[in-house]
Amino acid sequence: MSNRFLGAIGGFVLDVFARVGFVTRSFGGLAAKLPGALRRPALISEQIHFIGNYSLLIITVSGLFVGMVLALQGYYTLSQFGADEKLGQLVALSLLRELGPVVTALLFAGRAGTSLTAEIGLMKAGEQLTAMEMMAVNPIQRVLAPRFWAGLIAMPILATVFSAIGVIGGYLVGVQLIGVDPGAFWSQMQGNIDVRRDVMNGVLKSFVFGIAVTFTALFQGYEAQPTPEGVSRATTRTVVIASLMVLGLDFIMTALMFTK
Repeated sequence: MSNRFLGAIGGFVLDVFARVGFVTRSFGGLAAKLPGALRRPALISEQIHFIGNYSLLIITVSGLFVGMVLALQGYYTLSQFGADEKLGQLVALSLLRELGPVVTALLFAGRAGTSLTAEIGLMKAGEQLTAMEMMAVNPIQRVLAPRFWAGLIAMPILATVFSAIGVIGGYLVGVQLIGVDPGAFWSQMQGNIDVRRDVMNGVLKSFVFGIAVTFTALFQGYEAQPTPEGVSRATTRTVVIASLMVLGLDFIMTALMFTK
């Protein structure tokens, strides 16, 4: 029994390392084709429109309500200590450091990531990728690379829009609804936010999340079983894996960035 147990553990560990190696090789193969995709900017701009513009509505509405909730909850907490003038700083820092990049990445995985996986999975099921290979067209450079570039570009922009709209939502609730002094709201925000430490670190987070979510979506679509059930399972895996990667990477990057 013990030998079987040890053999099962060993087999599991070997399978994990084999899977990690395969994913790493796939990422390296995609990265090698990225410079060639820049010669077709029309493909990239088309995918930016598909990924970015179609995600803008949910990002904007979500950012507005997240900012409003932050202001509402933050005011009740800060007012207990007589620090309600710090509301603008609280809302902005929460959005720029954490909620902006993280929530945007989760929404991006649910909206754009699933559509990318389903699109590529259906192309594989319809043998379009095989047809490209038969015509000496590399599907990684023609299909995956432009979409990867689009994810890298769109994700930081969407995170920035989310944070900006969230600040506006915080202003509407904190100043217009509750009655916090507008001068204190904006001055505390401007005086206590560092561009490099807060803004740029948030942008860096969104860039890394864009890499993780976009590659996960493309990989799951490209490796999906060419059946309706296979595509649906790959789409589900995209949301689950991408969300867990975003949360795990957020913890690691926060520990590296903001720990003194």
